[in-house]
Amino acid sequence: MAVAPGAASRFLRTTGRHAAIEPDAFTDGAYVLSIGGAEQSHVNLAEPGEIFYEYLRRIGHVVDLAAPAGEPVTALHLGAGALTLARYIQATRPGSLQYAVELERELLDFVLQHLPLPDGTVLHTLIADARDALAELPADLRFDVVILDIFSGPDAPEHIACTGFYREAAAKLTPQGVLIVNVGDEPGLTLVRSQVAALGHAVNGVAAFAESGMFAGRHPGNIILIGTQGAWPAEWTTELTARGPHPARVLAGVDLDALSD
Repeated sequence: MAVAPGAASRFLRTTGRHAAIEPDAFTDGAYVLSIGGAEQSHVNLAEPGEIFYEYLRRIGHVVDLAAPAGEPVTALHLGAGALTLARYIQATRPGSLQYAVELERELLDFVLQHLPLPDGTVLHTLIADARDALAELPADLRFDVVILDIFSGPDAPEHIACTGFYREAAAKLTPQGVLIVNVGDEPGLTLVRSQVAALGHAVNGVAAFAESGMFAGRHPGNIILIGTQGAWPAEWTTELTARGPHPARVLAGVDLDALSD
């Protein structure tokens, strides 16, 4: 098994940027992945069940509700990063079957070399565009959770930030499966609004989960969109709001109309 570094870097040929892994100065056993000088992921090797970034913790809470506690799931990660959520799923649901898709081959190799996965992790990796990868997966494979963490603001790729892609992703879900989309956006929430509409044409239930102030659209940040095959479970609104991070708010049903185009 690889040993976590003091610090390491790697050139990423696809984007022409540099990736760096450095120890977290405040948490023993934790590391920060930066790409192009911007922090991208945080990993706690000592406690993979703990998630530092708030938006990833919110995604983790949704995964917690996708199946009974501790039960293994099948999970697809579109956008691998430092595999923070793959580590979380293995820590909280040992024996889960996971797939991770990443466009940057060097990034995935770099992360796996320097930040080892928890013992027992079953993770298959694909180097591909997220939409192309859906067609490359085994035809009969279905997922309890599909997590999309790729785009933000005006840089969102049109072939992924659209109803067609969400329909293809939803087709890979089990009947009770959940599609989770992290949308990073700017004031005005133009991208969030478009993705609420696009997701609503692909699945039956849609909700938005974020820090309460994000829904005012006055500052940049992350909003988690959640798509369910059936109607949105009303009890999830209460559960996710209670889990935080606080202050937290979930919009679903008529409350979500405020974010619809």
